Amino acid sequence: MMNIILVGKFRGKPLRCQLDGSRQLIFGTAIISLFAGLLVSAGYWYGKTDAVVSQLVELEQDVVEQKVLIHQARKSAESELDALTARLGVMQANIIRINALGQRLVKVAKLDSKEFNFKDAPSYGGPVENDGVAQIDFANVIANLDQQLSSREDQLDVLEDVIMNSQLRSESKPRGRPIVKGWTSSYYGKRTDPFSGKLAMHKGMDFAGKEGSDIIAVANGVVTWAGDRYGYGNLVEINHGNGYTTRYGHNAKILVEVGDSVEKGQAISQMGSTGRSTGPHVHYEVLKNDRQINPAKFVALR
Repeated sequence: MMNIILVGKFRGKPLRCQLDGSRQLIFGTAIISLFAGLLVSAGYWYGKTDAVVSQLVELEQDVVEQKVLIHQARKSAESELDALTARLGVMQANIIRINALGQRLVKVAKLDSKEFNFKDAPSYGGPVENDGVAQIDFANVIANLDQQLSSREDQLDVLEDVIMNSQLRSESKPRGRPIVKGWTSSYYGKRTDPFSGKLAMHKGMDFAGKEGSDIIAVANGVVTWAGDRYGYGNLVEINHGNGYTTRYGHNAKILVEVGDSVEKGQAISQMGSTGRSTGPHVHYEVLKNDRQINPAKFVALR
């Protein structure tokens, strides 16, 4: 027999219950079930709270990581902005320098400034893809400068070709005397032949001087003859292009070979008296399209 006393107000007295064997078993089972339920509920809520805390920690870590990424992105953007600013400065300086150089070359070469205009910005355009308000940013500015540089580069390429062709034509045309020191001893035209005493055509000019002195090329060209030739003695012949050829006869020594490229003013031989000659001198001829012409006007050029 089990006695259970319930403490509380019930008509001013505590209640007393007596449980026999079967009722004791039922009551005990109920008590145990109640405690078990309380324990399970406590464990559930504890586990749920722990999961929430864990999720909060993960979120806090994500926030910290995002802050780090944002900071890195800001630093990267600042670095890129500095780099773009520096690049813009260099490009603008190059454009100014190129424009100044272009204007100077046009002036020196005496070309049409309207055809090679380095003062104004190049003209370009095209339809707009959308109706939105255009925003000026670094990408657009750089693209604009790239277009200007490309335009200036094309102009400079054409200008270079024009100047080079003009220079090549100038340097390939015979100019000046074929000697460094000496004097003119005979001119182009009819004269009394020093060997026969008869009137004969002299198809060149003679320049006398000290034996062994340098004979120089009067223009750029390629050596087409370097050796003995009847009447000329030791002869050097140079093809200058554009139909011009020059000959240098009676040399004591030849300093070049066939196929050599020579420049204006380069020593090609030494003065002598080989061949049909009466003394140290160079017999100088200018040919245009394989015909001898008077060298005097070319000798007068500088």
